This record gives sequence, structure tokens and C-alpha cells, in this order.
Amino acid sequence: MLSDKQKGVARGLGGAIAATLVAYGLALWLAGDAFAAFDTLLGRMRLLALSVLPLLAFFCISIGSLARHRFFSADDIDGSGLTTGTATAHQLQAVLQNTLEQTVLAAIAYLAYALLAPASWLILLPAGAGLFLIGRILFWQGYGSGAPGRAFGFALTFYSTIFIALPAIVFAFLQTAP
Repeated sequence: MLSDKQKGVARGLGGAIAATLVAYGLALWLAGDAFAAFDTLLGRMRLLALSVLPLLAFFCISIGSLARHRFFSADDIDGSGLTTGTATAHQLQAVLQNTLEQTVLAAIAYLAYALLAPASWLILLPAGAGLFLIGRILFWQGYGSGAPGRAFGFALTFYSTIFIALPAIVFAFLQTAP
């Protein structure tokens, strides 16, 4: 039997998976041929660059938030290597660590997808970037409420990336040698 926290996490995960699938389905349906102009190597790389900017922005904000906190906290200014750290520093560090992990995963997935996906599917890059950013914001806001509070944000970030990574792998196997 699942605990209340586990049930809360499961609801967050399920909701995020559903939200990702709906968002991606709508994006594919509404985009049509709008992304055909990106079907060159330069176009795909530009779209990739634009799509990783939200990842970069949130990563910078995460680093800056912890640095700002440490600067203004006498208890935390020496950093985690020299102090035990306050609860706020631990929370900001946890958000930063998870953001680093999610950013690396997304950047690799986006790169593979940008180079392998059919032009009509490229809409998922900016859609994924938007979901990533929303997920990170919700993760950060919900972090203090424990696992159920951050589950939707975590899962929205993670599954929006996984649902780009998996098709990239499939597209790689479907590609024919040049």
C-alpha cells in the first residue's frame, strides 16, 4: 500500500505525463508545416540554440540564487564545503543539483532530436523548452512542500525531455545511411 506522500507523487507524475502528451499532441497538430523552414542543418542548429536558451536561463538563475543567498548569509558564505549550511542553502543546492541533472539530460536529448527528427516534428523542441521552464519553476516553488509538492514540476521537466529523447532514438534507427 502506498503512503500519502507516494500517492501525492504518483498524482504529480501522472498529471505531468498527461500534460506533456497533450501539449506535444497539440503542438504537432497546430504546427503543420510551420517548421519546414528549419529543415536545413543551419536551421536545425538555430532552432536548437533557441530551444536551449530557457534551460540556460533557469540554470543561471539557480546558480545565482544560491550564490546570492550565500553572499548575504553569514552562516553560508563559506560554502557547503566548509559549513554544514542552513536549510535555505540546502534547498537551493538541491534545486540547483536537480536542475543541473535535468539540463544536461535535456541538452543532449535536444541535440539528438534537432539533428534526427523530421521537420514536421521540430515543433517539439520549443514546446519541450517551454515545458522544461514551467516544470523547473513549479519544482522550485513546490520544493519546500516535500516530494508531493515538487513531483509535478520534476515530472514535467523530466517527461517533456524523455518524450523528446525516445523519438530521437527511434528516428536514429529509422535513418538510412547517407
